Amino acid sequence: MAKYIEIKGGTIQSTDTDPETYLGSWSSGGAINTARRGIGGIGIQTAALCYGGIATNAEALSETYNGSSWTEGNNINTARHSALGVGTSTAGLAIGGHPDRNTVEAYDGTNWTETHEINTGRSQGGATSAGPSTAALYFSGVTGPATLKDEVESYNGSSWSETTEVNAGRRLGAGFGTQTAAVFAGGSSGNTATVYANTETWNGSAWSEVSELNNARSEQPGACGITTAGMVFGGLDPGANYTVNCETWDGSSWTEVGNLSTGRYMLGGAGTQNTTALAFGGTTGSNSDATEEWAFPSAPVVQVGHAWFNTASATLKGHVAQGTGAWASGGNLNSAGYAVAGFGLQTAALLVGGISRTDSNEEYNGSSWSEEGDLNAGRTTFSGFGTTTAGIVVGGENAPGSANINTVESWNGSAWTEVGDIPATTRSMGAFGIQTSGVAAGGKAPVNDVVATASSWDGSSWTSISNLGQSRADPGEAGTSGTNGIIAGGETPPSTQYDNTETWDGTSWTEVNNLNTARAYVGSSTNSGSGMSVFAGSPSGGSPTVDITEFFNGTSWTEVADLSTARRSGAGAGTAVFALSVAGYTGTASSTSTEEWTVPEVTKTLSVS
Repeated sequence: MAKYIEIKGGTIQSTDTDPETYLGSWSSGGAINTARRGIGGIGIQTAALCYGGIATNAEALSETYNGSSWTEGNNINTARHSALGVGTSTAGLAIGGHPDRNTVEAYDGTNWTETHEINTGRSQGGATSAGPSTAALYFSGVTGPATLKDEVESYNGSSWSETTEVNAGRRLGAGFGTQTAAVFAGGSSGNTATVYANTETWNGSAWSEVSELNNARSEQPGACGITTAGMVFGGLDPGANYTVNCETWDGSSWTEVGNLSTGRYMLGGAGTQNTTALAFGGTTGSNSDATEEWAFPSAPVVQVGHAWFNTASATLKGHVAQGTGAWASGGNLNSAGYAVAGFGLQTAALLVGGISRTDSNEEYNGSSWSEEGDLNAGRTTFSGFGTTTAGIVVGGENAPGSANINTVESWNGSAWTEVGDIPATTRSMGAFGIQTSGVAAGGKAPVNDVVATASSWDGSSWTSISNLGQSRADPGEAGTSGTNGIIAGGETPPSTQYDNTETWDGTSWTEVNNLNTARAYVGSSTNSGSGMSVFAGSPSGGSPTVDITEFFNGTSWTEVADLSTARRSGAGAGTAVFALSVAGYTGTASSTSTEEWTVPEVTKTLSVS
């Protein structure tokens, strides 16, 4: 008879209470070359940069990570520790730090160059992590030995300007987000003073106090993400203990998830969302060279916890997924429409524009929709990506049958602003990412010619990248940044629909396994990473519509539960496990319908055999 330890590689834990469901885990990555603390970090899990820190003294070391190992590169010009990073591993900033508190250096993928200094020299502050190096925000910190500052400075690529102060100045807290949508959490008032759980969010003009961390922490915990999908990990707790605790932020509250393997503080972090992250360096009492990689499961059919023996009830139990998921009704839109754009999370989404809606913009809070600031230019058959406080819409047409447009608008949580145009007048493309790092691919340009061209967005401008393998319009799309995305389905009208799926890694498109049902005009889980859900659409040029839902686990597609109502040209949002299907055309009318996809998790008594 097979033994559990032989199957799973570990023994069954024994506990008198049922543990929480599985919520992600850390695993070992390649060690940094020089163990150090107070290290700076930039980038994503598979393309990160670390610099500075303290080995024995302040260091000028710089290393890059490729997803498995670190390689030493050219040093920063000024040795320092506790400098904050913004940008990517090929276009980043190192801001402030100790002892040279106002120096800023820019990295181009090879060399560091001194650039525009911050106005108030300081160290141990917070900064946006997901934005480009030309759109940064640096906040709070200390001057002198421990003089707290509440100053906030914004960078436009050529100079720093002071803006609205944080409500509570503190040192060595956790910062993440973008220039117009940031989070500042934790920190302390001094070396041996109060350690905070405070969290403040920034909307581009003001800071607001919101839900506190579950566990107060300071001394440079790791941090990464955006304002609707961020995380903090490690740090020093109020009892001066090295904490292993990790928490994720969904835009309104913190959730405790899987712990670091080793408690440490003054560590570096990288990542653009809370589904993949990197933690490196720091101190456990002595300097660490350890790297840990965070992964969060996206598949709906998963074992969501280890088996355990409950000693109180003398039963063997386990957390399991209850089926493959199901759709349930959510709150209706205020205005029906189709050919719309949607993005965000299941509990915090935007639904923008569309036929019968023109410039309308509505926000979802998990139960109801409210009207927000309208687009400057009403549009249909277009795409969008981002969050409810930091979004982008791109291309489309002003009205059905009119000429395509190339305008792009950026959303800061309260208003839309026109920004850099896409290279070609395009509609019906697939687009994914965040406000400062995205991709738009395929579509119809200039009018009805289906194209394979693609462009990347860095927060201010578009750059041509490798073409899709298959020209297509009206596909499904999902992605967590401009270096991690999926395009699935689409068509060459009027009669050719595709089942092709392609993934993007920041350099090239790779064809993977096909959808089970070829179709276009689909909805999709826009904020997914390696997993994705595609739902609704049309397998034959717009009519009929279908209610089919398929789930992609990173390798293959599986049909799961159908939508309640067949439709096409609606929008999607959320993740593969917690998705949102909104609006669309049912074949007879525009829809106001919202449906929510959830995979329930339950505790079950397990049989022994």
